[in-house]
Amino acid sequence: MKKSLIAASMLAAGMGFSTTSMAADPLKVGVLATLEGTYTALGEDGVRGLKTALAEIKNQMGGRDVELVIGPTDASPDSAVRAARKIVEQDGVDIVIGPLSGSEGIAIRDYSKTQPGVTFINGISGAQETTYVEPSENFFRFNMDGAQWSAGLGDYIYNEKGYRSIATVGEDYSFVYTQVFGLVTEFCAAGGEVTERLWVPLGTKDFGSIIAALPDDVDAIYLGLGGGDAVNFLNQYQQAGGDANLIGGTIMVDGTVLNSKGDAKNALIGTPSAGPQADTWDDPKWQAYVKSYQDTFAPEDRFPSPSLLATGYYNAGHAVAQCMDKIDGDLSDGHAGLRSCLSSLELDAPNGKITLDENRQAIGTNFVSEVVEVEGGGLATKLVSMKEGVNQTLGIDAAAFAKIGLPSRDAPECKTSY
Repeated sequence: MKKSLIAASMLAAGMGFSTTSMAADPLKVGVLATLEGTYTALGEDGVRGLKTALAEIKNQMGGRDVELVIGPTDASPDSAVRAARKIVEQDGVDIVIGPLSGSEGIAIRDYSKTQPGVTFINGISGAQETTYVEPSENFFRFNMDGAQWSAGLGDYIYNEKGYRSIATVGEDYSFVYTQVFGLVTEFCAAGGEVTERLWVPLGTKDFGSIIAALPDDVDAIYLGLGGGDAVNFLNQYQQAGGDANLIGGTIMVDGTVLNSKGDAKNALIGTPSAGPQADTWDDPKWQAYVKSYQDTFAPEDRFPSPSLLATGYYNAGHAVAQCMDKIDGDLSDGHAGLRSCLSSLELDAPNGKITLDENRQAIGTNFVSEVVEVEGGGLATKLVSMKEGVNQTLGIDAAAFAKIGLPSRDAPECKTSY
């Protein structure tokens, strides 16, 4: 036996590698998430979603152990690029999963073009421009953008809730522009009117002037806020005696807000919204995912149910894992096998099947929901309806969609046809 071991060791040395390197090297995966600033809770749950996926696959992709390298950001483009440079250029990751916030996504798309040897899979950032304008060949997004997440909401509030005029309040950056873009195109096409669009800086603490400026001659107010901004607004709105009908942006009614401390969030009960999931959906695959998330973390270290941030990072992790398994962990030839697989992958995700278009942008299912109180007194989103096969042009002819213009403070114009 001893002679056999010596012979094997000598053979390995003669072939130019050690016996310890005969096993596949770890796969270094960098993660960009908002772990600082107003979106910290969102970033933390995004990381939990990825770790849930890794727990399910025994922390292996393509036969290689996964080594996570975390790059914390604060939702600003500069912080995302700094974190990406650190994990790519210093830590040498093979794959990046992230970022989380809209303007971060645009910045990382641009950065990815300077790093052709690394593959980038979006975490959950949802600005339209990230994949619609000058897409990057090594940047893939398995989540729909903010406009796609509004699909079905405009029709619902016009035809079912009876709202004819609304005003909007939103954080002043690309993701919320995209959210409002999707809402306005559908609501106005149905015959609705958007009378005013109010914008606040990300990280706003005092909403007094905005609350005072809210019009009282509209049927409802749309809130495009998230994280700490959403909680601060609700607390101050309640203190001011606000009682208007509310419409929630996707991250306004996400678990990161619905599970926040205090009673101000109760103002959201009955609020309609739309996004990539509905918390109480009874689909078996969704319920299995919720249980997996719950089993991966102690109750005090997670939300009762995964937020949409967790779901985005979870899906990104599984997309990478499935393709790494298919190519046996081989990232040679500039990740050609991995990228070919990702481009053609049909991801059977817990929130519906996801495919990518020619810009490597997700086509998927959107969920219209309302906030309800659940057993134990908590809040969650309850499914109202689903819209499948939502593409980035929202079902509008591509040429006509291009003429609408890119999302901004004022675009799109509110009209009955596009």
